[in-house]
Amino acid sequence: MSGLWLAVLLGSLGCYLLKVAGLSVPAAWVEHPVVARVVDFVPAALLAALVAVQAATSGSALVVDGRLAGLVVAAVALALRAPFVVVLLLAGLTGAGVHWLGSGG
Repeated sequence: MSGLWLAVLLGSLGCYLLKVAGLSVPAAWVEHPVVARVVDFVPAALLAALVAVQAATSGSALVVDGRLAGLVVAAVALALRAPFVVVLLLAGLTGAGVHWLGSGG
């Protein structure tokens, strides 16, 4: 068995055990107000972390480029309650514009 298949099997086992552990938690623990409040914010925190890594890094280096500019414009547009399509267009155009200006466009 190759190392890749061993890693796949160990990862699968780990996911299964994590699922079983989640299902075996008593309902009283999950319904606790503090736990419920934290669980509500976990998906948003994970998504924010993924977006930050994709927008501000390239490999292992921290970069400031069109992706970060597009993210800032998208955040401002969302804060101003712009429709989602408008947010996407503004972010895409900003990122493309910064890239075009950076390449001597």
